[in-house]
Formats: sequence, structure tokens, C-alpha cells
Amino acid sequence: MLPQEIIRKKRNKEQLSAEEISFFIKEMTSGRLADIQAASFTMAVFFNGMSKEEMLALTLAMRDSGEKLTWEGISDGPIVDKHSTGGVGDKVSLMLAPMLAACGAYVPMIAGRGLGHTGGTLDKLDSLSGYQTNVDIDVFKKTVKQAGCAIIGQTADLAPADRKLYAIRDVCATVESIPLITASILSKKLSAGLQYLVMDIKCGNGAFMENINRASELAHAIANTANGAGTKTTALLTDMDSILGTTVGNALELQEALSYLKGEKADSRLDEVTMALCAELLLNSGLAQTTAEAEQKLRHTISSGLAYEHFVKMATSLGADSKILENFATHGLKAPYVEPIYPTTSGYVAAIDTRQVGLGVIMLGGGRTHPEQKINYTTGFTSFCQIGDKVDTKTPLCYIHAEDKDKIKEVAESVRQAITIADTKPALSPVILRKIA
Repeated sequence: MLPQEIIRKKRNKEQLSAEEISFFIKEMTSGRLADIQAASFTMAVFFNGMSKEEMLALTLAMRDSGEKLTWEGISDGPIVDKHSTGGVGDKVSLMLAPMLAACGAYVPMIAGRGLGHTGGTLDKLDSLSGYQTNVDIDVFKKTVKQAGCAIIGQTADLAPADRKLYAIRDVCATVESIPLITASILSKKLSAGLQYLVMDIKCGNGAFMENINRASELAHAIANTANGAGTKTTALLTDMDSILGTTVGNALELQEALSYLKGEKADSRLDEVTMALCAELLLNSGLAQTTAEAEQKLRHTISSGLAYEHFVKMATSLGADSKILENFATHGLKAPYVEPIYPTTSGYVAAIDTRQVGLGVIMLGGGRTHPEQKINYTTGFTSFCQIGDKVDTKTPLCYIHAEDKDKIKEVAESVRQAITIADTKPALSPVILRKIA
């Protein structure tokens, strides 16, 4: 086979065989393929798309480019995971993994860092002193078996084709291709040996997929491909026209997640999304027979303290300082400056430019403007208002946490501009928009 002939076929909208796709990915991973050829392939896919059969073949070829995990010694519970397409204030993974572990599932979660205006699960965990997100597969597997869950970053051995292809997509403007997104997400997830997967496809102004039709298209592509690969998968489309929870920023979101696991007051939208995603996995894996039973089990993991215990066991197994974890609100990382942001008028919060809020964290140093940048884990926002809240000039829209006092005024004005205040209370949109199996 010749790489240029495979590129030509896809350029001409012809169907590629599984053998051709496998050959192309093997050649790329081994370094025998020029980057310009891989870039040309991604551009051909971007413009001409892929059939269901091609997407499955690409996903499997990328999955098979590295090590595939197996879970010998685990027979008393299903292997499950969740993936989100990214949002602002999305700390669901931090609660979901230990809650499911407390219900009898095993959760080997390979997570990512912040991308653009959205936060990353690994960056949140990096704000916990000692927690190691970069560990080898043996430590990963041992932690999953002992704690029921582990959240780490992608290792060099899992789906190496994805790392290479994503880097190429990132610099040649083909990141948004649904077939390439599907293969990128699933090659990593399926290499972890999952039996069940739930996707959280974010939709709204704070998501990469702002349009519900395009979000549905991605959800169908991922569900069809993953099910075709033998991993039972469903997807939920969830609202991202407002931040999820009341915090944005790494250490601040970790604190909110820990408070949730301890049974302290939880934001209603965050709770609804977390419960819905957890319930999907309990139902699909047979750990619950009805939604009501699933929710009862999940609530019990919190009220009994079991979910929090699983988080602590996972975190300390991966190097976290148990003394800091025990009282993270007091001993965790903190910004030196915390100030309220007040609106200039009274009324109801009618809309939030959620993407702009995420960019505010980057302006504070809590996100990256280039891949190797070191970030400040303490910065961000707390007590963030939600759509429908009544505010006035004495009621803060949120509190800003900053390392650099000179940044506060600029970011505060950006947040004010991101929030629309109206005279009448708006109708509230549902947080769970659609389910796709």
C-alpha cells in the first residue's frame, strides 16, 4: 500500500478499507510517514468525513497502536468510565469516579488537561499536593484494584497514535472534525479495557459544540463507534450555557468536589448532571435495575461517607498528602487576594457568556496560553451566580481569587460584561438536554 494513494482516495470521497486505515496509522505511529502526509489525511477527512465503518476502523487502529489494558483479578465489578467534551466549572469526574467505586464498579479514568477556555481534570488534581497524575500502568492498575478508581493522564504506552495525530490536527486546523474527535476520544478510552462508557457531550456557549445539532451528531458518532467496538455506550447532551457548579478554577473546583462528596450543600445543576451520568453507568452495567435504585445507591455513597473514603484512598495511593486532604478548605492552596465582583445594576441574571468566564481564569493565570505553561492553581471564581438569580449592587456576582492584584480590575470588568442582567426572571433551560444510545 502507498500512503499517498490512501490520501487520494479519501480526498476523492472514496471509502477506505479497514486494512488501508490500519496501514496508514501504523506507518504514522512508527515514524515512517511524513507529518505532511498525516496532515493531508486529516484535511481530507475534515472536508469529506467518514462512514460509520471508517470511523470504527480508525478508532480501533489508533487504540491498537499501543498497549491495551486488561483487568485480570477483577471479577466482582464492571469496568466503567465517563468522558466529557469539556466545559467551564465541570468537576464531575472528581465525584463520579469514587461514587461509582463505592457502588461496586471499577473506574480506570484517563483524563486530560485544560483545553482552550475549558478546565481539565488533571489540572484540578494537580492542585492537591503530592497527587501524581503521571504514573506508569502498573501503579495505575494497582490503584484501580485497591481503591476502585484512579484518575491519571495518558501514558506513553496507551494510544500513541492519538498523541501524534492530535498534535498534527492542532496545527493544521482540523481539530473540529467529528470523525477525528471520535477516534481521538475513544482510542484512549477503549485502550483502558472498558466494558461500559457514558459520554457527557456539552452543548452551549461554554462548550466546543455550541449547536445542539452538531453536539447530537458527535454523540451519535461516539455512541455508534464505541458500541461497534464492544463497549456499551450512551451519551447525554448537557447544558453549558452557564457554569457547572459555583466554582471555576482548579483548587477551587477541587474544594467544591470534596464538599459534594462529604454531603455538604451541592449546586443543583452540578448534582443533576453528576447523578444522571452515574446512574447511566449503574443501569448499563447492571449494578442497578431502575433509575430510582441507582439514585438511592448513589445518595447512600455520599451519606455513608463511602464515596469520600474511595476518593481519599485513590488520592493517597497516588501520592497525595493525607493531612492536606483531610482539611483541604484550610490547608489547600489559596490565592492571596479574594474580592467580590458586584453588578452595576439590579435585576435577574438572564444569560452568561460562559466561554468568557473560562477565559477569565486564563487571564488570572489559571489556564494556559501555550502547552508547556505552568499555571496558578489558586485562581478563579467562587459563589458564581446562576441564570435566574436575583442580584443587586450589594449582591456579588461572584468572588474573584487572584494571585496578582493588578489583574483583578480587568478580570472583574470582563466578568461583568459576560453576565446579562434583565428586569424579569428568565425561563430556566433543562440541564439534561437529550439522551443518545
